[in-house]
Amino acid sequence: MLSLLLTMLINTPLQATEYIYRDLMANSLAPAHCDAEPKARDAAAKPYNIERFSKKFCQTQGYGWHVEEIKTAGNTVCDSCGNQADLKRCHQEDIVVSCKRIKPGTVGMLPGKG
Repeated sequence: MLSLLLTMLINTPLQATEYIYRDLMANSLAPAHCDAEPKARDAAAKPYNIERFSKKFCQTQGYGWHVEEIKTAGNTVCDSCGNQADLKRCHQEDIVVSCKRIKPGTVGMLPGKG
């Protein structure tokens, strides 16, 4: 009896969670204030900012999308602030992020079934 129960548990297929993946390329936004160029470049390339914008990029895809990995942090690009040549506003261009979400129907109950 015990061996029959064990074989049934071992032979039952476990349904693995399947995911849908999507790679995105986007740019971060420049801050509202201007700084000296070295400080502005450092602020734009901070890991915190890259992660924050990456999360936003994936969330814009719809409900359930999350960051799988940040593939490329992009390039830092700076623009001048009006007539002040020494002050800059910097942001990251071409950040590449891999997003994922659970494939519908692979986990849990399907609507109207069960």
